[in-house]
Amino acid sequence: MEKIEGERFGQERALYNRKNIWLKDCRFEGEEDGESAVKQCENVVAKNCHMALRYPFWHVNGLTIEGGEMTDGCRAAMWYDRDVRIERCSMNGIKALRECDGVTVSGSTILSPEFGWKCRGIELKDCKLTSQYAFLDSERVTLDNVDFDGKYSFQYVRGMKITRSRLNTKDAFWHTSDVVVEDSEIVGEYLGWYSRNLTLVRCKIVGTQPLCYCEGLTLIDCTMEDCDLSFEYSDVEASVVGHIDSVKNVRSGYVRADSIGEVLTTEDSVYACNARIETKK
Repeated sequence: MEKIEGERFGQERALYNRKNIWLKDCRFEGEEDGESAVKQCENVVAKNCHMALRYPFWHVNGLTIEGGEMTDGCRAAMWYDRDVRIERCSMNGIKALRECDGVTVSGSTILSPEFGWKCRGIELKDCKLTSQYAFLDSERVTLDNVDFDGKYSFQYVRGMKITRSRLNTKDAFWHTSDVVVEDSEIVGEYLGWYSRNLTLVRCKIVGTQPLCYCEGLTLIDCTMEDCDLSFEYSDVEASVVGHIDSVKNVRSGYVRADSIGEVLTTEDSVYACNARIETKK
């Protein structure tokens, strides 16, 4: 590989259409304010680089980023890329990943509104992520040991697995399909509405009106805290450890818990609601 070390790139398309380049301690900044520094490139390694200009890595095939920082001026950093590996990076620009295939991110801190849209095959491990509308319309997403803060997360995601994570989020998992969450904490309002085949295993669920209008919903040994008006119009098989504040108009299946504060069945229900509600107390 061609090694480029300690250089500054500020001009437009500074390294356009280059192949097999190894960048170390380089800085993408300057009064030239040039965009798209590493565009249409192949087999690129960027180690401990400082990226402060827009759209640096577009249409790159084979990209490794180790260490370094993307400032808030590094907008839309990676779009239309394939085979991307990011390690120990600080990512602070809006729309950091979009329309990418085969992305792994580990040990990184990410502050990026609209992160990870329309991606295919994206994995985060040991990361801190703050984002609104994270992973919108993406597929084959894996999160392990991720600390997430945001709103409107994982909407329209298809094929996702989350393990050992903390999710502090509102309106999460809306319109998702084939999602599994294990051994995680989910704090927020209106969890999982309109989802299909959402499975929660040994999760702590906190917040009002969770899991309504769901199809193929499964809860296994979960706990529910401050969860009122749960499961409205859902097809569900739920095994809950402890107490549920209330359930309302559960359409089909069953809900089992140690105790339930209220079971609400209203006369103006728009669906026939025939679920079994079972308690130990």
